[in-house]
Order: sequence, then C-alpha cells, then structure tokens
Amino acid sequence: MLYGAMNFPVKPVLEELESLALLGFDFLELAMDPPAAHYAAVRDQKTELLAALDRHKMQLVCHLPTFVSLADLTDSIRQASLAEVLKAIETAASLAAEKVVAHPAAISGMGVFAFELARQHAYESLAAIVSKATELGVRLCLENMFPRSRFGVEVDEFKDIFNRFPTLKLTLDTGHAQIGSPRGKRIMRFIEAFADRIGHIHVSDNFGKEDNHLPIGCGTIPFTKIVAALKKTGYDGTVTFEVFTPDREYLRLSRHKFERIWRSV
Repeated sequence: MLYGAMNFPVKPVLEELESLALLGFDFLELAMDPPAAHYAAVRDQKTELLAALDRHKMQLVCHLPTFVSLADLTDSIRQASLAEVLKAIETAASLAAEKVVAHPAAISGMGVFAFELARQHAYESLAAIVSKATELGVRLCLENMFPRSRFGVEVDEFKDIFNRFPTLKLTLDTGHAQIGSPRGKRIMRFIEAFADRIGHIHVSDNFGKEDNHLPIGCGTIPFTKIVAALKKTGYDGTVTFEVFTPDREYLRLSRHKFERIWRSV
C-alpha cells in the first residue's frame, strides 16, 4: 500500500511537497488548481518538481482541476472548463503521473432546472476527458461525489458510467460517500459493487452532513468495517489522506490509524 497527501493549491507546490515529504508520505497527490498549482505553473516547475520527487523517493498522483464547470449550460463556459482539464491531463502525462483523479461534472445553477441537458453535457465532457487520457496513456480514476453535485453520486450512476467508459477506474472517496448515508452504507455499496474497479482511495472523516475533511476518528465513518471490506477485495494500491487541518500532524496520525486498522482486521 502507498500512502499520500494533497497539496494546498494556494501555497507553492515545491514547499508543499517538502512539507509532505517530511511527514513520510509515499506520494504527492497534486491538486492542479490555481493559484499555485495551475497546470501552467506546474509546467514551469517541471524540472524542479521531478527532481524533488526523485530526491524524496516519492511518486505522483495528479488531481485534475476541481473548480470548473463541465456541465454548464453556457457553451463557452463549459468549453473553457473542458480545455483547462484537458491541458491539465497533458501536464500530468508529461510528469509521468502514476494515475490521474477526475471529478464528475457537478450540475448546478440553471442546470438544476434543465437537468437532462446538463447531464448530457456532463457525459460529453467526461467522454472528451476519457479520450484524452486514453490517447496519452494516463490511468484515469473518477471520484464519487457528494449529493449536492447531483451527478456521479450513487452506485447506479457509476454502473452506467463504467458501462459507457470501460477503461475508467474508481476513486473511492469515503468522505463524499458518507454524506447523507449514515454508518457507511453508501461506502459499503461502492466497495461491494466495484471491488475490481477501485483504482485509488481518498480518506477523511465527517459526520455525514458536510465534507469536513476531518482526521480519522473525529467523525462517524466506520473505518474498521470499511477497511475490512477493502482488504477482502485485495486492494493494495494508493490511499490519499484528505485531512485538511492547520496542524498537519493530524495527517500523520490519520495514516497511522489507517495502517493500524489495516493490520488488525
């Protein structure tokens, strides 16, 4: 198993990498969002970034831009958003990222009132992203989202997505799957339905209402049950701890707790 953590895109990427390396993580999950980690900024630092990863013996996972509008009803906004994501994939490929994480398009604004049209746009954007990833030989892992995203939330939606795009893998986000589904019910359904499609995991805790990104044990997610189910699938890949606290010792603590649970179940 490889354990990683994510940079805060407001801070310089190389500083973030050094900070996470000191905590002993195996890889950086590079959140490719502005201002500091936009794909253009990352490209400008490519040599330094690769050298730092090599020096610390760390691998790289890339997380495509989060704050884009891939299902927007305005064509120019949607196309500009898609262009940002495609350029980020090209940058990830140039960095030889182990895998790339993508969010399904969120449906918001007027899209809520024209849902089927927005959903069609979401699938069109995803098709373009999958095509670019395939062209560049990038391993693409689609992340399950929280209910207010209105797309890519439930197991049945992912069954349809995976039928359409058989090369896609799942990024199982425990925090997202817990929202509106207490006691880990939706998380367990994802594991049961897609045991052979899980390509990456995001770990954080919450109380089932908001995506709080809390350390393990600070919320209500039943990690012992979840880890036992993951272990039964034979999963032995990458796990990113999305614990967003000012004190990053909680990242290290969450990793240790997860490892201890993994060994004990």
